[in-house]
Amino acid sequence: MNRSRAFDLVERARAIAPLIAREADEIERTRRLTPAVVAALIENGLYRALLPQSLGGSEAPIDIFMQMLEEIATADASTAWCLGQCGVCAMIAAWLDHDTAQEIFNTPPGILAWGAIGHAARIVDGGYRVTARWDFASGSRQASWLGAHVRIVNADGTPRKNADSSPEVRTILFPVASAVLHDVWQAIGLAGTGTDSYEVTDLFIPERFTAFRDVPSALREKRPLYRIGTGSTFSLGFAAVSLGVARATLDAAIALARGKHQSLAVSAMRDNGAVQGLIGRTEGDLRAARAYLYATAHAMWRDLSATGEFSPTHRSAVRLAATWTIHQSAKVVDAAYHVAGATAVFRSNPFERRFRDMHAIAQQIQARDTHYEDVGKAILAGH
Repeated sequence: MNRSRAFDLVERARAIAPLIAREADEIERTRRLTPAVVAALIENGLYRALLPQSLGGSEAPIDIFMQMLEEIATADASTAWCLGQCGVCAMIAAWLDHDTAQEIFNTPPGILAWGAIGHAARIVDGGYRVTARWDFASGSRQASWLGAHVRIVNADGTPRKNADSSPEVRTILFPVASAVLHDVWQAIGLAGTGTDSYEVTDLFIPERFTAFRDVPSALREKRPLYRIGTGSTFSLGFAAVSLGVARATLDAAIALARGKHQSLAVSAMRDNGAVQGLIGRTEGDLRAARAYLYATAHAMWRDLSATGEFSPTHRSAVRLAATWTIHQSAKVVDAAYHVAGATAVFRSNPFERRFRDMHAIAQQIQARDTHYEDVGKAILAGH
């Protein structure tokens, strides 16, 4: 897609951010995106940012997708998280035959969500049968289709193997009406994501509704975006969400400090040297984290566009930048929360929910400390 047309996604996100901000309290209360927000995301094509152009999607460059999520996250983290989750799930279309992808993504609302990997699907004539329950399906309450990543087993229960003897894992896809959703998401933050569990019993999955997700040789759409794969795209997208939350929280602290007089203080917060220093250092931390994340994404995209290869080095660089950015964003939110003092603890002010949302983000898989170990191991091995 032409970059100027793709950037329109960022402008559209910016345009609907005020609506999302107005709906944020209701999203938090109901633990679901509101109908008005879902309609705005659909009408503006934001769920289709990473869908192939051959299916009418935007197939946007990765940095445009990241900027789009940042804009939404400044208004509401739960909305941005759902959009990021379902937006990346749509990339599975690049591994499906055209007619199957058309049925899933071009039958309204055309939204796919999935959760954690687990369980097995048994081979039967024409496809697979599965009985299982999965967790962490962010965006499932808006979805028309669900997916799951499962091990494939033969009729006798033995695992089917790939050519390299590793267990075969496929992504299976099925209509949301085929599953039972369990309302379990009572969480400290990202409350509005509806990150619930879902279950199927003896469900038949036709062969064509399965795919080898993130296997380059199985791609039907060969363009650069899909070489990145969903794993690294999740990393970059959710790191961008963390930046949006951090930006909004720090901006709220700056606005507060410009006008607030602390208890027993003679002058306004803006004239307090300690506050000035903390704001300056925190602003530097946030700008540095954002610059690092986007520099990594741009370097990866440049090399990928030139060579067609998403290398282990790129994957490691993305993982490091995304993990570090999420951790830095959490520090920025903590600093902004601290600056706000007692003001920050009240639900009526723009700190408390963002504090909880940011710390929920920092507990997710994309922010695990073990990622540093993985990157360090690769560096020490000379990769």
